[in-house]
Amino acid sequence: MSLWLQILVYAAGAGIAIAVVAALLRTKRPVRAFLSSGAQGICALAAVNILGAFTGVSLGLNALTGYCCAVLGIPGVISLLILKVIMNY
Repeated sequence: MSLWLQILVYAAGAGIAIAVVAALLRTKRPVRAFLSSGAQGICALAAVNILGAFTGVSLGLNALTGYCCAVLGIPGVISLLILKVIMNY
């Protein structure tokens, strides 16, 4: 992977993380919002893997994908899917 693509990927990831943290801090209950966002991300990852039998698109479950989905929620799952398309895995 070229250096510019790595910089673009890291910048996009940092931007998504900042947007999620800013959205969590605007709510009245940030801990509850963080936990519900993490649960939604894990459920979205499970849904992508279940539907992968029909669509051919799935994400492997490892420490990195689990952490990304638990912390970032649904935007984390979407960013992992976009990265998978960009990297052609």
